This record gives sequence, structure tokens and C-alpha cells, in this order.
Amino acid sequence: MQESRRQKRVSSLIKEELSRLFIQSFQDSTSGLITVTRVSMSTDLKTAFVYLSILGPTSKKEILDLINKRKSYLRKMIASKIKLKYNPMLIFSLDESLDYEKQIEAILKKIEKK
Repeated sequence: MQESRRQKRVSSLIKEELSRLFIQSFQDSTSGLITVTRVSMSTDLKTAFVYLSILGPTSKKEILDLINKRKSYLRKMIASKIKLKYNPMLIFSLDESLDYEKQIEAILKKIEKK
């Protein structure tokens, strides 16, 4: 289903703010690089589905678990920066599109060699 203009605007604001928060609060030498690849909002704007790309020495699952433990802090910080009627619940998941893209590139390189 097509996202409304309001959903797109809110998801863009949340993506920007979360990106800023990850740089300030989470990223260090142990966590590696955390990137918010996209945010999708539910139609009622009460839930934000946040897709993350994590690159670094620590396992992706450990970083995702840490982010999920600090979810309430992130919600509070978003609420203080973005004025919305409802503070959206955040649901984090890994964005597997980069891994999928790497697999496709590897397959294409194999085909090119043959």
C-alpha cells in the first residue's frame, strides 16, 4: 500500500533523528557503523519500523539487542525533538538488502569470469 505524505514526512524526521542519536550515543570502536537505512510508519503513525545496517567487529545480533534494550531512551529522545500527537513505538530489525546485494554481485562476477 502506498504511504501517505504524512507518513513519509514523519518517517523522514524519525530517520534523521535516529541517525543523529546513533552517532552520538551508540557508535564507538566496538559497535562499528550503525546506519538507519529506512523507516516505515504504520497508517496511524503509532508504530515506526526501523531498518538498520550494522557493519563492524561486533556481531549484528549483539548490537541489535543493545539497541532494543535502549529503546525507551530512544523513544524519549525522539519525543523531545519531534512534536507528534503520539510518540511512535519503535520496532528495530536488520536490513538484509546489503547482504543480498553482495550475494548478487558475487554471482555476477562468477558469471562474468565464465
